[in-house]
Amino acid sequence: MSLARALDPLIDLVFPPRCPLCGVGLSTQGGLCHVCWSEMAIPGEPSCRTCSRPFGDGVPEGALCAPCLGDTPRHDGIAAATLYNDVSRKLVLALKHGNQISHARFMARLLATKLSFVDEAWLIVPVPLHRWRLWRRGYNQAAELARELAKINRGRLVVDLLERRKATPSLGGLGKAERRRVLSGAIAVRPAKRAIVKGASIVLVDDVLTSGATSDACISILKRSGAQRVVIGCFARVLDEALDVVRQNGPEIPKDLQHTKTPGT
Repeated sequence: MSLARALDPLIDLVFPPRCPLCGVGLSTQGGLCHVCWSEMAIPGEPSCRTCSRPFGDGVPEGALCAPCLGDTPRHDGIAAATLYNDVSRKLVLALKHGNQISHARFMARLLATKLSFVDEAWLIVPVPLHRWRLWRRGYNQAAELARELAKINRGRLVVDLLERRKATPSLGGLGKAERRRVLSGAIAVRPAKRAIVKGASIVLVDDVLTSGATSDACISILKRSGAQRVVIGCFARVLDEALDVVRQNGPEIPKDLQHTKTPGT
């Protein structure tokens, strides 16, 4: 038995297991209660063969979604643990702005179920923060997710492969061309890391995928630097139009993340 496992009873005594969203008591650490799980929007099949956008029933296997048909994406796939809704938003905000770094482990475990193909040959690279934002926040939430993901999927973590050379404003409300203009030259591969990018398969990790403008900028520079394959791995993906589809199918709860309530809670 590992030391960590041996200390579990003591940890549970000092810090009783609770759901990080609603606070209800759990039988073990590291998951959500069944009620909160039922409100998660976890994408499944059928989905777009390129970006994994969820489809409704009746769509043939291998179909492409309209956005991918209209504009061939730079990425080589999107692995999203959840769709962005009220529940996943609480986890994201707690990690990103609430200093709840411990949430990264659970969030990465959920993301890892979508990245089962990743092994030691893959590089795991977080979307970078500008140094001033990193200084103010104290950590990069994408890097915390990437660090936990590397432990699970055994990929090679390279936290500092990408750098954000200039601070950028919020991209909300900007058009596609304007977003590209704002991000032009903002992200680069660090010179000391260029050699490992050539021919590499990379998981680009972020907490939330919204318009995809920032990830596109990262992927563009990675592929210009010689990366062979870049898959986006995110905890939550903003696809409001797909929420009803996923809700009808119900969440697919990974067995190792299911936890029961403790008696009397």
